[in-house]
Amino acid sequence: MAKKARSLGARRALAFSAAVMSGVAALAGPGAGPATASASGAQHPEYVALGDSYASAPVIPDEVDANCKRSDHNYPSLVAAYARAGLRDVTRSGATTAEMTAPQGTAPAQFAALGRRTDLVTVSIGGNDVGFTTVLGTCARLTASDPTGAPCRAFFTDGGHDRLTETVERTAPKIAGVIRGVRQRSPHARILVVGYPDLFPENGVGCTSDSVPFAAGDFPYLRDKEKELNRMLAGEAYRHGAGYVDTYAPTIGHDLCRPTGQRWIETLSPATPAAPLHPNAEGEQAMAAAVEHALVCHRPRHR
Repeated sequence: MAKKARSLGARRALAFSAAVMSGVAALAGPGAGPATASASGAQHPEYVALGDSYASAPVIPDEVDANCKRSDHNYPSLVAAYARAGLRDVTRSGATTAEMTAPQGTAPAQFAALGRRTDLVTVSIGGNDVGFTTVLGTCARLTASDPTGAPCRAFFTDGGHDRLTETVERTAPKIAGVIRGVRQRSPHARILVVGYPDLFPENGVGCTSDSVPFAAGDFPYLRDKEKELNRMLAGEAYRHGAGYVDTYAPTIGHDLCRPTGQRWIETLSPATPAAPLHPNAEGEQAMAAAVEHALVCHRPRHR
């Protein structure tokens, strides 16, 4: 039985890898560079993963790059293993769109990993450009002033306009620039912009506590701001010839208000190895599954 299961898994992995290559070929057209061949002659996609901490997966065992806070069980590693792809993972905690073309500390610009032979690129970026970590810190600080109200929403909408919505809108051209930059360096690659998973309860009902220090009325507000960010990422992806991977819908019901064992996003006091307010190992697995689904089930659009 175990031998049969392994055989089925191998066939699925080969089929998945073939789907990746088929999508790449459809995008590239005649004259595209060849994929990497193994010793057996099998074709293996060349995969580059770009992005921030939601892709690098800090704290999740095992950490393979302490400088970048990168795990070997992040979603790019899982996708690469399933696709039998050659992976260049340059994701790094704290990355913004600026780090695509400029060094981040001692790490080179992430775009340095791209090349004309790259077949597949995933990009998880935008959250740090919007300043979501700072936003959440501000919201947590304001909770004590009105724990049953919405002090965070009041703060960011003071003056009749929503400053977070405006920040998301200002980030859109940066995302467009990232997609164009990838296409310039890897013209034959299939590009997937990967959205952010569900952090807050979809029904808007909160769970204020020491480890989730947000006011009751701010949960639906923060949920809606994350949805705005994801809609912007999807829109820029489609407008600029990339695919979009929805990781929000598949993670509904596993937000940070769920009990340990059910939540895929950790609280400020993680119960399983993960950075605070970040996906745990199960969350990264869910993100990987969403990428795999997008690769197999959605054909790339011709540009």
